Amino acid sequence: MDTEAQPTRRDRSSHPGSPGAEGRSRFAWAARLADWLPGGRLTLTLLAGLAFLLLLNAFVVQPFQIPSGSMEQGLRIGDRVLVNKLAYRFGAQPRRGDVIVFDGTGYFGDADYVKRVVGVGGDHVVCCDRQGRIEVNGRPVDETAFLYPGDSASSVPFDVAVPPGRLFVLGDHRSDSSDSRDHLGSPGGGMIPVEDVIGRADWILWPYRHWTHLTRPSAYARVPDAPAEGGHG
Repeated sequence: MDTEAQPTRRDRSSHPGSPGAEGRSRFAWAARLADWLPGGRLTLTLLAGLAFLLLLNAFVVQPFQIPSGSMEQGLRIGDRVLVNKLAYRFGAQPRRGDVIVFDGTGYFGDADYVKRVVGVGGDHVVCCDRQGRIEVNGRPVDETAFLYPGDSASSVPFDVAVPPGRLFVLGDHRSDSSDSRDHLGSPGGGMIPVEDVIGRADWILWPYRHWTHLTRPSAYARVPDAPAEGGHG
């Protein structure tokens, strides 16, 4: 007598990988929608792709066109950069040296701007030392790797303490940049709220000859953290 268990009809119908009623229902719904739309499956595919791009743009990455020469020569007018909108989610914070895109409404103007983070909350930022360099928390920053050729660190002296939750930002083309230096007397003292940061510019996408990954300059890695409460140090 053959004692091996024989598969029943139920066993065969529920075999892993076989489409169930739910899967068939989904496929039937999509087919009915495609039949209803002008252009059928092609239109449905295009609409699904558009919805995906809109979600990607809203929550993950966003293209941004460089509107001015304030970040030359690294970012030129008309360059398209890809902004990472997840860079500062889940507890991460902007870091010194990051190139960020932010909403300047109420601080710089009713537009989005791209600048480099020079100081974060708690930092003491001074310009300039005897060699004409910016100092952050008492440490001079060598900006020659990204500063526009021929520009000084700043023609405007400043000595600021960055409040918690704010950012002190500058353009790399200092002689052609309206940035935190120009708004020291404005509401907020030219400091950008972290919550107004849209994301970090990670890639130049276009034109193709400018294609590159934007990295944090090593000069900022040597800047010490802000001292604890009680002084600038």
